[in-house]
Amino acid sequence: MNDFAVPETLVIEREMPHAPEKIWRALTDGPLIAEWLMANDFQPVVGHKFSFRATPVPNWNGIIECEVVTVEPPTQLAYTWGTLGMGSRVTWMLTPSASGTRVRMEQCGFKPEQKANYKGAQYGWNKFIGNLERVVGGLQ
Repeated sequence: MNDFAVPETLVIEREMPHAPEKIWRALTDGPLIAEWLMANDFQPVVGHKFSFRATPVPNWNGIIECEVVTVEPPTQLAYTWGTLGMGSRVTWMLTPSASGTRVRMEQCGFKPEQKANYKGAQYGWNKFIGNLERVVGGLQ
């Protein structure tokens, strides 16, 4: 019996005391992305194919192949995450708020059999978004 049904979409929201433009910079500048997420060759250009690179572990080469699908500064950024057809899509939405910016990250495309992937993503994205907030806080 399955006691955990995998939702198709993981959603994490945080309120950050920073302007959307400052957070956008950390989401779209390759060297800054490397500080809070992973090494990369990202460019905020629709259609740009890029990869995130981490230390390989058993059964994973440490590379996540991606493609930019949406760039709407400074409110929305989306890219595929993983091999097309087998991967998912990550969408960032930035909404100005009274105290700064509401940051919403959605990763959609999880299949019911991807329980471990979903739980790993949930853990990873919470950690990465905490790192993002730290990096943004240090920007001028």
